[in-house]
Amino acid sequence: MKRLLFAIVASVVIAPAALAQNAPDTLSKIKAAGSITVAVAGDSLPFSYIESNNQPAGYSVDLCKRVIAAIGRAVGIPELKINWLVDTVPNRIAMVSTGKADLECANTTASQSRMKNVDFSSLIFVDGGGFLIRADGPINGFADLAGKSVAVTSGTTTERRLNAMLKDRLINAKVVTVKDGVEGTAMLESRAVAAFASDKIKLIGLAAQAKDPKVFAMLAEDLSFEPYAFMLPRNDSGYRLVVNSALTQIYLSGEIDPIFNKWLGKLGRPSGLLAAMYVLNSIPE
Repeated sequence: MKRLLFAIVASVVIAPAALAQNAPDTLSKIKAAGSITVAVAGDSLPFSYIESNNQPAGYSVDLCKRVIAAIGRAVGIPELKINWLVDTVPNRIAMVSTGKADLECANTTASQSRMKNVDFSSLIFVDGGGFLIRADGPINGFADLAGKSVAVTSGTTTERRLNAMLKDRLINAKVVTVKDGVEGTAMLESRAVAAFASDKIKLIGLAAQAKDPKVFAMLAEDLSFEPYAFMLPRNDSGYRLVVNSALTQIYLSGEIDPIFNKWLGKLGRPSGLLAAMYVLNSIPE
């Protein structure tokens, strides 16, 4: 009986200690390295893309740079060196979950399934999923996708929601997975697929970058709701607090206004939903 009680007490004492040892200390890691490694998307204008000088740019990247400045102040290194890693969504998730990347700044949807591997910051944007189609094509609604091929980026929340929507609506369409948005729009332009599914603002950016933007149109129907956030290592509450405090400062100080206007101002003012998101994701002192 005494041995049993000792085992129970030991498990209560040791288990939290073991969890604490397994929890990452990202701030100490960044301080020791004097640098931060950040995963980004290369094809997601206006959120995260690579400019002609091979540097990342976009709404998320501008937010990210301000967050990194706050991380630098927290670790006592105001000018942190930034190592940018450009890759696909599945690979960015793996980078953060394995510690290869300390932060991910793109247009990544926060989802419960992804939270099994990574944590997320406060929300940075809300968007909806939709379909890019050819302006001269036969697609006018979801039902017109029957018997057609639809491209979607592999490993995204849009892929799961597209398959679920087609199943729920009994639409017999062929889903073609692609590496990124560039490949998806190229297939649509060549008529290899009838539609390309992704986040709506990303689709607008891809169409704007095309040789002839007039070739494309947006299907009026929405596919999904997409709340964006920065991916972070799991179980590092101290690091997450620094990131979220930085985002709060950006939202409440008004720094978000020039960032939004620079990258999304052409689409109009922030929607009521987005404006509410900035307020609701500001953490009070």
